[in-house]
Amino acid sequence: MMNLLRNLDRRLIFLIMGLAVAIPVLLRFEPPSEVSMMTRNVFNAVEGLPDGSRVLLSFDFDPGSQGELLPMAMSFTRHLAEKKHKIYFMCLWPLGEPFIEDAMKLLQEEYPHLKYGIDYMSFGFKPGNEAVIKNIIVDWKKLFITDSRKQDLNEIPMTANIKSAKQMNLLISVSAGDPGTKQWIQYAATPSGLPMVSGCTGVQAPLFYPYIPDPLAGLLAAIKGAAGYEKVMSDRYPDLKEPEFVKARFSSTAAQQRMGPQFVAHLLMVLLIVLGNIIFFVDRSRGNA
Repeated sequence: MMNLLRNLDRRLIFLIMGLAVAIPVLLRFEPPSEVSMMTRNVFNAVEGLPDGSRVLLSFDFDPGSQGELLPMAMSFTRHLAEKKHKIYFMCLWPLGEPFIEDAMKLLQEEYPHLKYGIDYMSFGFKPGNEAVIKNIIVDWKKLFITDSRKQDLNEIPMTANIKSAKQMNLLISVSAGDPGTKQWIQYAATPSGLPMVSGCTGVQAPLFYPYIPDPLAGLLAAIKGAAGYEKVMSDRYPDLKEPEFVKARFSSTAAQQRMGPQFVAHLLMVLLIVLGNIIFFVDRSRGNA
């Protein structure tokens, strides 16, 4: 047996690893996980607002980061819709705009009673990076004259009486880099005192920990943070587990399902490392190492 393991063909190991990733994906396996206090703080920041509050949701990422960030972006969208908050979409990345359209399609499919211009709307993308943030904090309509559909902001119920971003009750940034969460903290949350939460890629998360709990109330870090947010959401709103939501274009458990192959693959890697060390020490004890 030891000789068989010692001479195991690496191609067989690659095949086993492939199966460890593919099978959980096909079975939609959701591993057991604990929700961190930071994730609960993000949830509570949205949940604690009075129904109908104004929330600015910025999608500051592109397709390269959607594996980590799209599930949390859709969870934020669902949560805001469940709470009947007014959702103001925008993005600082040009490739973030298609994801805003996806989020609005989700609202049309799952919350058909919500209407564009009354319950949610999109400013779309505006070039300028942090300059965009500096401008909307002072006077929104000097920079944005129309929404993403080229409608005059003064003719849209949600924006007719909006002067600046300071009138928002909460700021949410889903960020893959610069411009993103860092700039929203520096040029919006800190100088204006706007409450803020964020979701970001795993590599970014350590950069934002010093900003917690003020001005950043909470942070969703990578796919694990997104999975935890989905779990809290499903506990609070069990209807999201209903079949019609699971079959929707963007599943309400997408992040939890993506944790499945990661969980199994990591277990397999640990097992192979332990097995390799056992073989090494057995061989060394026999003088064969």
